[in-house]
Amino acid sequence: MVLLKDLLNYTNNMLEIERFADYCPNGLQIEGKPEVKKLISGVTACQALVDAAVAENADVLLVHHGYFWKGEDPRLVGIKYQRIRRLIEAGISLVAYHLPLDAHPLYGNNAGLAEVLALDIAGTFPDGGDGVGMHGTLQTPLSAHEFAERISSALSRQVLHIGEKDQQIHTLAWCSGAAQGYISEAAELGVDAYLSGEISEQTVHIARETGLQYFAAGHHATERFGVKALGEHLAAQFELEHQFIDVPNPV
Repeated sequence: MVLLKDLLNYTNNMLEIERFADYCPNGLQIEGKPEVKKLISGVTACQALVDAAVAENADVLLVHHGYFWKGEDPRLVGIKYQRIRRLIEAGISLVAYHLPLDAHPLYGNNAGLAEVLALDIAGTFPDGGDGVGMHGTLQTPLSAHEFAERISSALSRQVLHIGEKDQQIHTLAWCSGAAQGYISEAAELGVDAYLSGEISEQTVHIARETGLQYFAAGHHATERFGVKALGEHLAAQFELEHQFIDVPNPV
């Protein structure tokens, strides 16, 4: 068991949340019980995950995508009201980490991608920003087709590849989630490929015109690693019961 405030202080400091200019508040978003024995983690605080946390008698729900995003309707109505009411009635705290969880070198989404895809990390990008993305090398060079198969197998999701199947890949950049907008910064690194979660219409043209091999592996699929790893670390650090619950999402 640990006090909620001690759990938050430890995690906030470890993830350096003050370093990030984010689109949502990082850390505690909804306050529940003051003591924590059971932690449930998941990618997005959707109704299905909230209901699962209630069913498991969780004290804290730890997520990557929480609430209160910049530009959204601030009123507690509709879907947001139903989710938040359920958490409050159950006394469950909602704790969310967005960009800090993408960027962390040990428990972050991009560190997790490096582990499952056998990538050696050389550094972060883009320069001058939050540096949430990473770049490095494949431990063993592969053709684009072979690398696409590795991604699909590791993430249990069919990847979308833009480029030449026979192109050899040794160097690459990667950033989980909706980071297709970093493709120009990735190209400037001089790497062979760029991997992200989502893809936009203009992403295809930039990839083709720069010769960059682009892989869109799914927003949800690329962001399951960080929150699970963080939950496991916190459970070991504070002797908590922990369960990662994956709510499937094809996007």
